[in-house]
Amino acid sequence: MILKPTLIIFCLLLSVCSNTKPESILIVYLSRTNNTKVVAEIIQRNVGGKLVALEKKNPYPENYQKIVAQVDRENEKGYLPPLKTNIKDLEKYDIVFIGFPTWDMQMPPPVKTFLKENDLRGKTVIPFNTNAGYGVGQGFDQLRELCSDSKILKGFSVEGGYEKKGVFLAIKGEREAVVEDQVIAWLEEIRLK
Repeated sequence: MILKPTLIIFCLLLSVCSNTKPESILIVYLSRTNNTKVVAEIIQRNVGGKLVALEKKNPYPENYQKIVAQVDRENEKGYLPPLKTNIKDLEKYDIVFIGFPTWDMQMPPPVKTFLKENDLRGKTVIPFNTNAGYGVGQGFDQLRELCSDSKILKGFSVEGGYEKKGVFLAIKGEREAVVEDQVIAWLEEIRLK
C-alpha cells in the first residue's frame, strides 16, 4: 500500500501530538491588557506545560497613544527591542505555543525579538492571538516566516480587549468560559487535547 504524503504528515503529527508530555510544552506569551495571558493560562490548564511571559528590558509606556507611536517606529525601522525574558532550557521543549496580541495589524516587536533570538528549528510551534476585533493581521504569516524550519500548527485567534476605547481585560467571567470552550475545540482540532 502506498501512502499519500498528506496522510504521512497527518500520521506524524498525530504521533507527535498524542505522545506529548506536559513537561515538553512551553507557552510563551506577550500580553499588555492580560487577555493574551488569560488565553495562555487556559491553554496551560488544558495541556500543561511551562508558562513564560515575555518582558522587554525597557517596558513600553503606559499611555496608549505613546505605545502606538513607539510600536509604529519600531515596525518601520525593523527594530527588535531587547528582552528581559531569557529561557535557558529551550532545547527541552518539543512544542512551543507563541501568544501575542495584534499590534499595528502585525506581531508585536518583542515577539519578533523572541523568535529571532531563539532557535525553534525542528520544534512544533503553535500560535495564538488576541485582538480588538480586526483579526490577527500579518501576525501568523510573520510567525511562519520567522519559524520557517519549525512545524507550524493551526493558530487560534479571539477578540480580546479594545484598548483604544478603554476596554482592557475583556476575557473574564462568562466570556472566559466561552473562550475556554473555543480553546478546547481548537486544541482538539490540532490533536493536543
